[in-house]
Amino acid sequence: MLTKRTLSFHNFKLDNLKAALAGIKTFFLLTIFLSLIFSNNSCIKYQPRLLSPEKNLNTLEERRLDSPELANFLQVNKEVSSWPPLTWDLKSLTLVAFYYNPELDIARAKWAVAKAGQITAGEIPNPVLNPKLGYNSTTPISLMPPWIPEVALDIPVEVAKKRGLRLIEARQLAQASRWNLLSAAWSVRYELRQALVELYAASSRKKILQEKLQLLDELEKLSEIKKESGEISGYELSQVKAALNFTKLEAIEAVRAHQEARSRLASVVGVPVKALEGISISFDELEKFNFEIPPAEVRRRVLTRRTDILSALSEYAASEAALRLEIAKQYPDLHFGPTYQLDQTDNKWTIGIALELPIFGHNRGPIAEAEARRQEKAAEFLSLQSKVLTDLEVAIQECQAAQEKVQAAERLLDNLRNQKEMAENQWRLGEISRPDLLTIELELQNTALLRLESLIEAQRALSHLENILQSPLEVKDWIFTLNRPSDDLTSKKGNNHEKKAK
Repeated sequence: MLTKRTLSFHNFKLDNLKAALAGIKTFFLLTIFLSLIFSNNSCIKYQPRLLSPEKNLNTLEERRLDSPELANFLQVNKEVSSWPPLTWDLKSLTLVAFYYNPELDIARAKWAVAKAGQITAGEIPNPVLNPKLGYNSTTPISLMPPWIPEVALDIPVEVAKKRGLRLIEARQLAQASRWNLLSAAWSVRYELRQALVELYAASSRKKILQEKLQLLDELEKLSEIKKESGEISGYELSQVKAALNFTKLEAIEAVRAHQEARSRLASVVGVPVKALEGISISFDELEKFNFEIPPAEVRRRVLTRRTDILSALSEYAASEAALRLEIAKQYPDLHFGPTYQLDQTDNKWTIGIALELPIFGHNRGPIAEAEARRQEKAAEFLSLQSKVLTDLEVAIQECQAAQEKVQAAERLLDNLRNQKEMAENQWRLGEISRPDLLTIELELQNTALLRLESLIEAQRALSHLENILQSPLEVKDWIFTLNRPSDDLTSKKGNNHEKKAK
């Protein structure tokens, strides 16, 4: 039989046990409550953004060179005072291309991914909460509950500056992506100038061939009269007809090339072809070819300050940080593990430290891989610098040779123009016939075509040289922050799905 003192002792222990269980219950509920609060306050919610081909197509078809959004954007960034310009040239079209061209959108998205990588690299590992519940089967239930609740924490602590090295690597990769964006801008500018050169070539060729057709048509009619009068043979007449038919084929091809060049220009700018209708494009910069050999300091700056070279340097610096990080991983991270346990009314506290024992692996494989990648980036940088040097020298030689060809063609064209003036005077005086004058004019048109081909070749070479020098264009900072709110590709259907998901 239990005595009164024994009963009071058991009641005391039972009260303590109830209080301890209530405390554990409160602790668990508080932990869950705080976890939910932190989750609601810090977690980013998923927001669907579905691509709509129909809406995307409509957006592309609605793009215009005189768009109010484009005008406002350029005026805010102090690029222009009024928009649109009366005449479109390389500079104005370059601004439009930087605003609309999809290749720059891809480069901006890649830069955003690289910048987000810095957030990932800088994150600190979260502690781990590990609640446990033990059971003592040898404890009589009549005396006390057999349950043993336990709460353990695992607090990781990185050593050897691993987080800082990750941040350095991520920053260098983001910087490389930024330089790649500038390289993409230069590529767009190069493609735009090339497209303008091709459009100028097609327009000029079409104009010259139309004038040549008029001359050949008149010459054919006169040759038929002379054939009937017996002044020329049928073979000579057939030669004129063959030249006329061949020129007609060239004129048809020139029209097709002109349409293709307009489509190419619209594609580079990032607008539909119909956006180019009714605009006046100036080719004044392409009518003449002025070339000067870049000075030594400019050529040296190309080999050290080009965007792709700076990008390669940043990638090499990132590989250096990656190697240092792999070397730092030889030192194992620490894990602090405080633990609380309620062992059948007894409060027990323990503090543990865990770390990996580098017995079997010393991270030599990842270190070797990182060192090899660093060597690879160094080789890529040297190869790029060598290629730029070679391309620069070749481009300068091409421009020099093209300049000589243009000058020779212009001298020949000037000589034929003088001959044409003399022939016109002789024709008015009756010293030569009209077919003789037409023949000289046809020779002048053929020389004009020859001069045009040499000029186009020179302009292509100059475009290549400017792209290597990355001059004279100055890339502005707004290229990095461009945001077109009108180009929201999220469909209404996607928004409905988002509401249903909520």
